[in-house]
Amino acid sequence: MVKMAANGEKQQGHRAGIFKQKNKGHKHGKHRTKGEIERENKGRVSVTALTKKQRKEHKKMDRRHKANQLRRNKKDMVLIEKRRLGSREGPPHLVVVLSLHASVDAAAITKLLRGEGTGGLVHQERCISGISDSFGLILPRFKQRFHFLSQSTADMHTLLDVAKIADSLVFVLDSTEGWDSYGDHCLSCLFAQGLPSHALVCQGVSDLLVKKRVESRRALSKITEIRFPDTRLFPLDSEQDATLLLRHLGTQRQRKLGFRSRRPHLLAQHVTFTPNSPAEGTGGGPTGLGTLCVSGYVRGRPLTVDRLVHISGHGDFQLSQIDAPSDPLPLNLTAARPAKPGKGGDVDMLDGGEDEAPVRVLMKADPSRRESLQMEAEVDPMDGEQTWPTETELLEAEDARKNKRVMRVPKGTSDYQAAWIVDEDEEENGELDEESSEDDDDNDDMLDEAMDGDDEENNSQDAGSGSEDEEDEEEEEVCSTERTGADQRYDEHIDEAAEEEGLKRYREARANEMFPDEVDTPLDVAARIRFQRYRGLKSFRSSPWDPMENLPLNYSRIFQFQSFDRTRRRILAEAAAEEEGAMVGWYVTLHIIDVPFSVMESVQSGRPLMLVSLLPHEQKMSVMHLLVRRHPSNTEPIKSKEELVFHCGFRRFRASPIFSQHTSADKHKMERFLRQDSPTVVSVYAPIIFPPAGVLLFKQRDDGIQDLVATGSLLSCDPQRVVLKRIVLSGHPLKINRRSAVARYMFFNRDDILWFKPVELRTKWGRRGHIKEALGTHGHMKCVFDNQLRSQDTILMNLYKRVYPRWTYDPYVPLPLPWVKSEGTVDMDDLDME
Repeated sequence: MVKMAANGEKQQGHRAGIFKQKNKGHKHGKHRTKGEIERENKGRVSVTALTKKQRKEHKKMDRRHKANQLRRNKKDMVLIEKRRLGSREGPPHLVVVLSLHASVDAAAITKLLRGEGTGGLVHQERCISGISDSFGLILPRFKQRFHFLSQSTADMHTLLDVAKIADSLVFVLDSTEGWDSYGDHCLSCLFAQGLPSHALVCQGVSDLLVKKRVESRRALSKITEIRFPDTRLFPLDSEQDATLLLRHLGTQRQRKLGFRSRRPHLLAQHVTFTPNSPAEGTGGGPTGLGTLCVSGYVRGRPLTVDRLVHISGHGDFQLSQIDAPSDPLPLNLTAARPAKPGKGGDVDMLDGGEDEAPVRVLMKADPSRRESLQMEAEVDPMDGEQTWPTETELLEAEDARKNKRVMRVPKGTSDYQAAWIVDEDEEENGELDEESSEDDDDNDDMLDEAMDGDDEENNSQDAGSGSEDEEDEEEEEVCSTERTGADQRYDEHIDEAAEEEGLKRYREARANEMFPDEVDTPLDVAARIRFQRYRGLKSFRSSPWDPMENLPLNYSRIFQFQSFDRTRRRILAEAAAEEEGAMVGWYVTLHIIDVPFSVMESVQSGRPLMLVSLLPHEQKMSVMHLLVRRHPSNTEPIKSKEELVFHCGFRRFRASPIFSQHTSADKHKMERFLRQDSPTVVSVYAPIIFPPAGVLLFKQRDDGIQDLVATGSLLSCDPQRVVLKRIVLSGHPLKINRRSAVARYMFFNRDDILWFKPVELRTKWGRRGHIKEALGTHGHMKCVFDNQLRSQDTILMNLYKRVYPRWTYDPYVPLPLPWVKSEGTVDMDDLDME
């Protein structure tokens, strides 16, 4: 190639030689570029990329139409479910009438609803077994049917059970005060459990003067807006008011409660009991068991005969068969008659007698598919045994024993925990007793209480020895004054033992609040023996703790899920897709086998009977965790491992739980008392329940009254949740030399100092350090810290051990006495710490 220069001369073009320069390729980390990937694929597109591309290529109007279709489908599902309740396809609308004031009468409300002016037809009297004031009502005008029952609020257990299964609640208020203290207590329990759809009514407004009616309703609305901010208040003094209330109950939006909408449940309308013959039942003889036939409408989900049923307050049972008798409250709409214009149709009352419609058997239980009643896992005492070792294994064990480094460690210490222990040949340790961890925990608690009691006695003796003469003089003055009759009558109703026990409990709670987890080192027992089950942690957050280590014997009796959340999602999805069995709204008769006669006695005494079909695994025992918060009405200290009454979902039982902090870590610190200001996790041995479910905790007084102490919800089922009990040993700096100090009063002999030497120290002012050496034989030790120590500081040592709940599960809860507000509350801030 020839180029012409500016002056017209010829110039030779450049030609590449044999040594052509080759630049290095870009080091892109061995990743292909987009162009290389497209050239290799040659136009082929993966399935995921294709679907994403198609999804993105939807037009704006198509996306809008799709969203409208989804919204319309959900709305139609809600309307179908709403219209099904009370119609021919669904169960009757169950309405419970409750009075929240002692001066109002719920029977007057039900009497007004029965009136002919409301447009309803009363078809059944005493339609609910065990409740006298109950009736079935058909409204041809609204094409709906209702079941009304008036429930007394005196029995809290029955009140909560009925509210769990009711579709709507009607609260009867006083026209001036609204509700009293007991009514407020009932509302607290109902709100914590889960409140269904409700309505507020009051009587007596029409009796007032016209000028005062508006003022009365305004004052009552101001009272009710605290609990019910968006609920309408209905006056109920005439049949026209009753018609408006019925229309409101039939058309109001139903509140969905998760724990009952996912399970089939039933309210008994007719109950019969047939004792077992000697050849029937599991006992093979007259054991008092029999077959209980319960009739009612299926609610919630379809009912299967192979599932277990739980009778509230009585336990779990099996079904043998399900029958389909005729509907006792039929809603049969015929064609419109031209004689009376304005009416859409008439209602023909069908006779539900057995002569016209024989009973059909829907399904019978299959013994191979029926759920078992087994609550606890079978414990094999020989499960941990091994076969006799071979000669090769014996030789290997002998060589390992000779080469093994022998260390004396506390009971329950693993390999990574043994690194904390100092190897001392001069350690003197007795042989540890082979006891269960639960007994050891109880012994530790008893020793803690005994030590606290000794301190109180010593303090009282020291205080008493210095001023004996003054106390004698005061006693003489008190005895010389005459007590009035009012004081004597007041003192007759005071239990001095209960007063002393309550004061002791308040002082323990106050001491735990001021000095959390601090324990005095005993003088008569070596600390390495007293705290042998405790260990130190370098970091409570990050130090490892094996959840399968040194488990108690009770853990062999419980069940555990590999993944509780995955199992829960699967079971709830299967329950939602269930299409077999007795459908919702059918009137069925359940044959429950091996039921004790006490269930029939409860019905005959006037208590309703509620049944719920359990989901798979819900009859098995495990460790359940509940997240609760203290109720503001109760300020009494609740100690860990104290017996409480639990209302969890449809179950009711007694147990002794332990309390722990609610954190996201893998270890959780135990709380000695139920805290007042923060949520607490309650761990207890109980049957498995799949959340969501409301939780109520009651404490029974000595007189039989049960107080509401905490409310919350079900958290999870996890036996591997590690709950650690912390104790804090405290010492006092005797001499301080910059970063080093001589401490005393933490231990009282040299061996204890050497035993706990690896455990890290801390102070209340934030210093960290460790024990350097022991000084003398009386418990003095030299410690080194990360910074200058102050003379007013306190040296602390944290020790931990894992704790477990007590196996005290009892499904039979005694009936509570009528609740009375406790006035004898004591504020912990007003107590003097001595």
